[in-house]
Amino acid sequence: MIVLPFVRIDVLRMPSAELEAVGNAVQQALTESIGIPLDDRFQVLTNHDGTAGTLRHGTYLEIPRDDGIVYIDITMRRGRTAEQKRQMYAQVCQRLTEQTRVAPHNVFIVVHENREADWSLGNGQAQYL
Repeated sequence: MIVLPFVRIDVLRMPSAELEAVGNAVQQALTESIGIPLDDRFQVLTNHDGTAGTLRHGTYLEIPRDDGIVYIDITMRRGRTAEQKRQMYAQVCQRLTEQTRVAPHNVFIVVHENREADWSLGNGQAQYL
């Protein structure tokens, strides 16, 4: 069974239409790279204003990030290989740079994997158990 991911995307002072395009690009990349159905879209898109909320970034691994950074936090069930994840990272970056104004050096992705017991998709049930 292919299982949806839960995706959080954080940006700083991005126009709403651009943030929507970022969400679309990420979903397309997940569909193409790891087989997530296009309709299994569970995303939280947060646009920080720089005052009430902001983003911090450094130059870890000598990557020159700036305020155009896009943090993408993906939670999904275990089971993808390292190669599938490499393809997913590359596909997300490619889609973002093709479809939005996000620069490749500002695509920051982290994946959290868990098990079937870690999901409740509604009605207080553990649907995967």
